[in-house]
Amino acid sequence: MILMTIIARVADGLPLAASIQEDEQSGRDLQQYQSQAKQLCRRLNAQSPDRCTLETGELNFHYLIAQGVCYLSLCEASFPKKMVFAYLEDLHNEFYDQYGRRVPSVTRPYSFIEFDTYIQKAKKTYIDSRARRNLGSINSELHDVQRIMVANIEEVLQRGEALSALDTKASNLTSTPRSTYAKVAAVAVFFITLIIYVRFWWL
Repeated sequence: MILMTIIARVADGLPLAASIQEDEQSGRDLQQYQSQAKQLCRRLNAQSPDRCTLETGELNFHYLIAQGVCYLSLCEASFPKKMVFAYLEDLHNEFYDQYGRRVPSVTRPYSFIEFDTYIQKAKKTYIDSRARRNLGSINSELHDVQRIMVANIEEVLQRGEALSALDTKASNLTSTPRSTYAKVAAVAVFFITLIIYVRFWWL
């Protein structure tokens, strides 16, 4: 069962649309998962894998990143991955057709909340067991799901801070030699200019 779907802009994690199963319907308290989903959306960037599954015990997050937008869903661990990624591809195609050009310019969270209607309709299609059989052809068209990275949600959230610190250190290391080379080059140019000046001055 698909319990939650969030669509967010990758550049800044801004939520664009969402659909969350009511607690009474799912029989679960999804507050903790909502919080994790928002943190995850804020940590994603252009270097993040395009498709990923994050295990959280009995529930899994699955996300697809396409054209600067993240499509994230929370499902029961038993829900087939191929079906989840077919669902996310479907959402991407429809969302991009309707709102693709407006995504970079929006500033307000949940600017496309009306997309929830389509999310609900697609969710019913993919949850229905008869529809699952009919969607078998879609499964063969999907990218190889086995290549989808699988990780633990806590590791990803903790590693996000470590990776950003490592990235900062790496950029500092790469900028330090550049500044050293720049200083050496400036000194060399100065001395060459001085030698040429003195040589022509005395001739």
